[in-house]
Amino acid sequence: MKRIDEETTLLEYFKLWIKLYKDGAVREVTLRKYWETYHFIEKNIPNLKLKDVTRIKYQELLNLYAQSHERQTVKDFHHQIKAALLDAYDDELIKKDPTRRIVIKGKKPKKKKTKFLNENELKLLLKQLKTNKNDPSLDWLVLLVAKTGLRFAEALGVTPNDFDFENQTLTINKTWNYKEAKGGFQPTKNESSNRKIALDWKTCLQFNNLTLQLNPISPIFVKKRIYNSTVNNFLSNKCIKTGIPEISIHGLRHTHASLLLYAGVSIAGVSKRLGHASITTTENTYLHIIKELETQDNTLIRQHLSQL
Repeated sequence: MKRIDEETTLLEYFKLWIKLYKDGAVREVTLRKYWETYHFIEKNIPNLKLKDVTRIKYQELLNLYAQSHERQTVKDFHHQIKAALLDAYDDELIKKDPTRRIVIKGKKPKKKKTKFLNENELKLLLKQLKTNKNDPSLDWLVLLVAKTGLRFAEALGVTPNDFDFENQTLTINKTWNYKEAKGGFQPTKNESSNRKIALDWKTCLQFNNLTLQLNPISPIFVKKRIYNSTVNNFLSNKCIKTGIPEISIHGLRHTHASLLLYAGVSIAGVSKRLGHASITTTENTYLHIIKELETQDNTLIRQHLSQL
């Protein structure tokens, strides 16, 4: 291995750092983001040596990246390089931390689609779905996500064997790698994502009929490579035809969780159903709904106490 010292380029060091500390330690999708950062360095400052990485040089790099990326993406880019540079600082390869007091810039975020639908809007959307044929189309995929709150990759990884129609549950223990052409099953996002999801009788009946003639161990919705954008466009068109706000497939997951919270399901119950790593994640994601429900609770508390 080539000797690493202050004469080593940032590009060479970052490549070695990824292989040492990230390869095999993070998910494939996360590792790919580190390599995207590497290629940006390779394209723009391939010859910058570690000893020459000053605060000004580092800020210039962030500013260049910010010209074509949103602020949150720039922040992620910064965190990746910063982690490597702090290790270089600890190993005395650089004399100062060049990432101190930097400024995160970036393009204004694009207008995002509606985060979730209300109950009436969701009912109208579900009526638009063509699920009268036993053909695992995108209509069926939308229905599954709406009724379970699955992540997109989780929904793609569902096989007929994952359904337990007798006990009305769906087992989630894998996902489908839709981000790469080779596809294939892969682990869930975290240990908490391995779970059994309760299903209503109507959903069980529908999917029992759908899966009767399907390969029990093959993904129901993957016949060829499938893209998140394809499903989002399909869903947007459905929303437009229905006359409701456009929503993404991930927005359906938010819709599912939001409606359960409004229906009185506990935060802990919703968190477990969604496969969140901790209940804190659920609380942070649905804070606006929780606050609204707390206001309603306070009204009920006052009404009850006034009658004592």
